[in-house]
Order: sequence, then structure tokens, then C-alpha cells
Amino acid sequence: MAININNLQNTPQVKTDKVEQNVQRQQATVQQNASQTANQKQDSVSITPQAQQFAKLTEKAGNSTGIDQEKVDKIKQAIAEGKYKVNVEQLARRIVQFESEIFGKK
Repeated sequence: MAININNLQNTPQVKTDKVEQNVQRQQATVQQNASQTANQKQDSVSITPQAQQFAKLTEKAGNSTGIDQEKVDKIKQAIAEGKYKVNVEQLARRIVQFESEIFGKK
């Protein structure tokens, strides 16, 4: 069996031009994808000043007991000193108003 040693030099080689073209295409695709990603809009949320103020007031109300302690202390002191007077007419009017709101006017 004879071996032709003259054809050893003619072995097929990978064309470097095709490899370089493939690399360039891949790089172009990566750059294009990166620019598309950069151009996409990001989701964002903005809160109006009114909503911010409402949030602050809600937090303040949540932290509050709902009792004006200074007013309570003044009334306690006035009762203790005998200076607190009840306006019976105003009290009666407010009781009637309260009942009519709860039970409806008849």
C-alpha cells in the first residue's frame, strides 16, 4: 500500500475569512441587542404631591391616639376646681341631633 505524501500539504483548512465573518456577525448581534435593551423604557412610578401628603397624614393619624390630652387636662382641672359648667340647652340639642342622625328623622 502506497501513501501519497505529496497531498499532505493540501489538507483542508478552515477558512479564516469565514470565521472572522461569523465573529463579526455575532459581535454585531450582541451590540444590536445591547442597544435595543438600552432603548427600552423602564417602568417607573411617581407619586403625586397630594398622595404624599395623604400618606403623611395617614401615618400621623395612625400614630395619634385621637385624644386631645391638653383639652382633657383642662376640663379635669375645671371640674376639680368647680369651674366647669354644662350648657344643658346645647347638650339637649346635640343629643336630639345625634339620635336623629342614628335613627333617622320621624
